[in-house]
Amino acid sequence: MITCYKCGNRAVIYRKYEGRAWCKKHFSEQLESKVKKTIRDEKLIEKNDKICVALSGGKDSSLTLYLLHKFFGKRPDIEIFALTVDEGISGYRKESIKIAEKLCKKLGVEHHVVSFKEEFGKTLDEIVEKKKARACTYCGVLRRYLLNKKSREFGATKLAVGHNLDDEIQSIFINYLKGDINRLIRLGAKPAIISKKEFVVRIKPLRNIPEKETTLYCLLNGIQVHRSVCPYSHDSVRFDVRNFLNQMEEKYPGTKYNVIKFYDTLKPALVKHFKDKGGKVRICPRCGEPTSRDICKTCELLDSIKD
Repeated sequence: MITCYKCGNRAVIYRKYEGRAWCKKHFSEQLESKVKKTIRDEKLIEKNDKICVALSGGKDSSLTLYLLHKFFGKRPDIEIFALTVDEGISGYRKESIKIAEKLCKKLGVEHHVVSFKEEFGKTLDEIVEKKKARACTYCGVLRRYLLNKKSREFGATKLAVGHNLDDEIQSIFINYLKGDINRLIRLGAKPAIISKKEFVVRIKPLRNIPEKETTLYCLLNGIQVHRSVCPYSHDSVRFDVRNFLNQMEEKYPGTKYNVIKFYDTLKPALVKHFKDKGGKVRICPRCGEPTSRDICKTCELLDSIKD
């Protein structure tokens, strides 16, 4: 039997990257402590914040809501609510919304649901069928648009997303492979480099937590989550990058943390050199949302699916 490094009780996890095993109690305490440190060091949450949690019902977003409520739920100056985007993915999203609703009810958190169908006139399934295009191209742009717009309309000062360590380093590699320096420098636990009232500041409390550990924490602490995988997820660059990074971590433990540390070391220099080369932020004349283009990407995509 593998025992906990700290107390000698039965271990629930052995971390290859640090060579130690931990029991349920000490694993949970460590994860919470690491999230608190990220929040504190990066100043993710401040006095009088109204935090919108982008809640899908999956493990990462559910854990984000659970921990923020645990840490700040009793603070009279902090308000937390959840926002779910229903893309309209048949056989997938409805079940996750039910789970998200249950968690919000359990925690006593206000929950809003917005949909592609109501906002754009078509579900993601209908868009993909019409365009015969990659779902992720449309989904990513339209979801980000709605999360920013709706969280702002509901009065949020921060938009908390459930991006974990794996998500972050995948994004680093994807932007490197695409040569997208503007998106690369906008990563981080609090990635905003442009201060504009139309942008709700995004925060990533789980940014330094490996995906496997978010899953384990939810399982050990009774947080019900939606376990199904999006049917469109296999059709993306992220899917291939994730597999590559998992193979590297298995062969060379600590690879993922090395990537994030190296990026954090380089980011200040990258921001200093490239911050003013991404184009001026303006207001889209069609929808009134911020963009660096003449017409925002959302409106451009919506034009392409008009009947």
